[in-house]
Amino acid sequence: MTATTATLTEATLAHHPVVAHDQWIAQRKALLAQEKALSHQTDELARQRRALPWVRLDKTYVFDTPQGKRTLANLFDGHSQLMVQHFMLGPDWEQGCPSCSFMADHLDGMLPHLAQRDLAVRVVSRAPLAQIEHFQQRMGWQFPWVSSHGSDFNFDFCVSFTPQDAARGEVHYNYSTQPYTASESPGLSVFTKDASGTVFHTYSTYGRGVEAMMGTYNLLDLTPKGRDEDSLPYTMAWVKHHDRYDSAPKATTANGCCASHA
Repeated sequence: MTATTATLTEATLAHHPVVAHDQWIAQRKALLAQEKALSHQTDELARQRRALPWVRLDKTYVFDTPQGKRTLANLFDGHSQLMVQHFMLGPDWEQGCPSCSFMADHLDGMLPHLAQRDLAVRVVSRAPLAQIEHFQQRMGWQFPWVSSHGSDFNFDFCVSFTPQDAARGEVHYNYSTQPYTASESPGLSVFTKDASGTVFHTYSTYGRGVEAMMGTYNLLDLTPKGRDEDSLPYTMAWVKHHDRYDSAPKATTANGCCASHA
């Protein structure tokens, strides 16, 4: 345990109220009522999400995959639904975004369960395939990861930005105009395909919406210290590539983290 961790724990213990068990049960039941209400609201929000209209994709997107060139329709892999993680790894980057890597760390174990619910998942980055495979091998991931290098895919789904965007100083991201911060940003997009092979875009989420993949946060939110990020220079400043947690902290560059959008 580091000195910083010990100090934070001692502060929590020193200032948090301690009550008898019966008092704790009463307050826990009150909170449970709120948790149940939130669960019902979340269920209703999911219903409204499913009820959104779809957009037919008339453009053909082609990706580089370990199996060769594949269209977006090919990525469904026999399923009727496809989810894409827009992973921040630009063509000139040495490694993937730590926060996108944090998201991806949760993926391998979920894949067989998602497939049972008719959902294929693909990770997509704008870096060339060889660059993707090099980083994927380093991280030990098994999930399917493909390259949109040379395609409009990332730009059309508002997760990659041009030098013109940088010069203008603003981008269209998360359904609004925002200041330009980096050439890549995170996101999740969902598609469906009908029996004729027509692909439809059903949903995309950005910013904090990508926390849907961050199961670690859900567990931290149950603990006394929670995410423990208030004193950090920016959200997710603590996140590193999982093979770098024992190394000394390094400076984070604009193209090395999507924390500003989390």
